[in-house]
Amino acid sequence: MKKLIQPFATIKRQTFMLLVAGQVLTTLVVWHGLSAGLIPGPAKVAAAFFQLLGSRLLLDNILVSLLLTLKAMLFSILITLGFTYLSVLPFFKSVALFIVKCRYLTLTGLIFIFTLLTRDGSELKLSLLVFGIVPFFVTSFLSVIVQIDPQEYDLCKTLGYNNWQTLYEVIIVGKADQVFEILRQNFAISWLMITMVEGLSMSEGGIGTLLIKYNKYNDLTNVLALQLVIFLIGLCFDYLLGTIRHWLFPYSKLKTVKAT
Repeated sequence: MKKLIQPFATIKRQTFMLLVAGQVLTTLVVWHGLSAGLIPGPAKVAAAFFQLLGSRLLLDNILVSLLLTLKAMLFSILITLGFTYLSVLPFFKSVALFIVKCRYLTLTGLIFIFTLLTRDGSELKLSLLVFGIVPFFVTSFLSVIVQIDPQEYDLCKTLGYNNWQTLYEVIIVGKADQVFEILRQNFAISWLMITMVEGLSMSEGGIGTLLIKYNKYNDLTNVLALQLVIFLIGLCFDYLLGTIRHWLFPYSKLKTVKAT
């Protein structure tokens, strides 16, 4: 028991799982005790959750949101790779650094501008998602480039590589596994933003639209149930991206073990 509150202590996997189960159970008990009036208890939320899972409405809206999110992630990672790879050129370094600073911009004041620049609601939502994701992607990948060991560049010089070959070997190929890790870490940002941008154009549906409708009528039980669905989908994608990374780049497992 002492190890549970001891810094840097290691515990068995079975002990950790029991600890998590106990914490979850404690949370549910506290939630049940605090639930009264407008706040639904865990039993009501669970019933609404399973009812949502069995409805075609939820499936259709999830597919709409997933398609929009994946499109935004694809465009974002392409833009990110373009600017971060070129950031080693002095001409593009300032542009990449400016994109990093754009993460402090809020979308609220820019929605009208994006509305004027896009043709329909679909393009508006996609452009807002990309604009909100790219600065965080670029920030993450630039930090990876900055932390590259100088010996890797020196090795390429020793082998007679020119600057473009060094860029390809050290950054593009050498850090390919980090692209998936960045994608995994920042997927939560796009998944978090999807409910906001879908509220701007509700004609195409999506889980954000569904969430707004439930919230409009103060249906807190279905709101919490839908939040649980969103949370579980996010966990599934986090696990999936991590699995794909280890499958494509088996050596990344060694890095993970070494880091832990």
